[in-house]
Amino acid sequence: QVQLVESGGGLVQAGGSLRLSCAASGSIFSINVMGWYRQAPGKQRELVARITSDGNTNYADSVKGRFTISRDNAKNTVYLQMSSLKPEDTAVYSCNARIYTLYGPNDSWGQGTQVTVSS
Repeated sequence: QVQLVESGGGLVQAGGSLRLSCAASGSIFSINVMGWYRQAPGKQRELVARITSDGNTNYADSVKGRFTISRDNAKNTVYLQMSSLKPEDTAVYSCNARIYTLYGPNDSWGQGTQVTVSS
């Protein structure tokens, strides 16, 4: 069994910064892609950024140049550094990871963390 636990959300003023963390734990053999998604009220969940095990990244156009995704493979942790935040970044942010255990792959999700950007 594997678990993803996020931290770092909160309330910030427009133009500010926040750093989200997501740590995976459990019987992990390896982790492939790790990513961050977000869902704002009344909207569909969307990909924010993702990173492969060898460090290749891709970002949603709306966050390019403002957000940076990174990971620490030794700690099974993915980070999202968010800068120049805008009110439209307000959403519940969830991490996702393709985790391989001895029993096969797991598409795992964290519980989500609220990010609120005030104008």
